[in-house]
Amino acid sequence: MNSNKVLTLEEFHMPRWKELPNVDLYLDQVVTLINTSLKIFLPDISSEKAENQILTKTMINNYVKNNLIEAPNKKKYSKIQLAKLFSICILKQVYSMNDIANLILIALKNNKEDVVYDSFCDLFEEALRCTFEKKDFKYIDEQDDNKYLLKSVLLSCTYKIYAQSMIPKII
Repeated sequence: MNSNKVLTLEEFHMPRWKELPNVDLYLDQVVTLINTSLKIFLPDISSEKAENQILTKTMINNYVKNNLIEAPNKKKYSKIQLAKLFSICILKQVYSMNDIANLILIALKNNKEDVVYDSFCDLFEEALRCTFEKKDFKYIDEQDDNKYLLKSVLLSCTYKIYAQSMIPKII
């Protein structure tokens, strides 16, 4: 990011299914897209160092080896793989790869990928806003165990993001 302007949580937007590229992307393009989209969570957005990246090529290769995402087709990644990678990047802040694999299986059990992904994005953004504004996150359908699980998972991620952003300010 070349300017001094820092993205705020109010401006944060996870790309929805229809906003993801309709063409398959090469590995470098995937890494750039996701790191750029999630730059608000990067500790040092001016650095190209791997430790300051949400996603690296090596991470993606490990996710493929561990069956979290499907292998690329002719070295290109599809929209579903992008959606899974966005979700993994958020969830990995708190959850193990095994937990994430199970959460993805639960989410996709009886739902279409685009609906699941857009719901994930909506709820993550709402959880972030509620956490940083110190408001309760009330979700309409809390009787549905899967949706309540997603709410709980996303709140745990946003609480960690909040704590990591506040600790340096307080020290």
